[in-house]
Amino acid sequence: MLNVGRLHVLCEVVRRGSFSAAAESLSYTQSAVSQAIARLEAETGTTLVVRDRKGVRPTAAGSTLVEHAEAIFAQIDSAEADLAAVLGIRAGRLRVASFPSAGATLIPLAVASFRQEHPDVELTLAEGEPEEIEPRLRAGEFDTALLFEFPGVRERPAGALRTVTLLEDAMDVALPADHRLAAKRALKLTDLRNEDWVQTSASSPCARHVVRLCLGAGFEPNVTFESDDYETVQGLVAAGVGVALIPRLALNHVHPGIVVRSLSPRSPMRKVVAATMTGPGVAPAARMMTQILVDVARQYTERREQAIARAVGG
Repeated sequence: MLNVGRLHVLCEVVRRGSFSAAAESLSYTQSAVSQAIARLEAETGTTLVVRDRKGVRPTAAGSTLVEHAEAIFAQIDSAEADLAAVLGIRAGRLRVASFPSAGATLIPLAVASFRQEHPDVELTLAEGEPEEIEPRLRAGEFDTALLFEFPGVRERPAGALRTVTLLEDAMDVALPADHRLAAKRALKLTDLRNEDWVQTSASSPCARHVVRLCLGAGFEPNVTFESDDYETVQGLVAAGVGVALIPRLALNHVHPGIVVRSLSPRSPMRKVVAATMTGPGVAPAARMMTQILVDVARQYTERREQAIARAVGG
């Protein structure tokens, strides 16, 4: 049987073009390299390398053996990576972060699925807005995080993150149930020009996007109340103090005192993504959680769209 260690020496000699360069690369003596090649040639019963004025080059048999050896080493590397992934998932930890509306909808389903498949992984969850949790993800405090972004709007620095899109989350109009526009099945943003508005805090990405949308429609929204809790936003709308644009992830439970309507011709969207750092240091469990989140988001979207169709016009 061919010796894997001596095959590695052969590959290095051919790659470097000399016994001395291979010895330096492998931290071997030149004598040890020569002995390894001699024993390999004895095992195969043929000459594997020849020397000429240009250095060491492989024979036809040597080239064939090097080609197979490199394939073997690639398989070994793959096996080691797969083993590390299995061991990492079985005995590792996973630190997840999410913004609140995804934390109340997607995350519980994903956590339940992950815990069922990998009960020995230490799983933790933190919650915050994207502008709070993304820097902590980049700093290595989390392994994966759920973030959102608006098409055509870059709210965060580029690079160093790998993102996988989970779903597009529409933002719909919430009106008091007795509002004069409640009977309309679909509204234009300009229909709300003269309304008072309830929104999240002015510095939040969603609030900034609402202002951008309104300015694009030719008016500045008159914001009378702010809350970063969408349950509170719904309550304020139900009380008749204003209208709001609310993402559908935050409409998992619709207040009985409001009606929800889509915007025509299409409600604005925010893209929800699962983010991890790039490179080899990504926790194996984070990759597994990302796939679970993709599956959960697909199932959630199918169920949610069926339910929201009964409450949202258009």
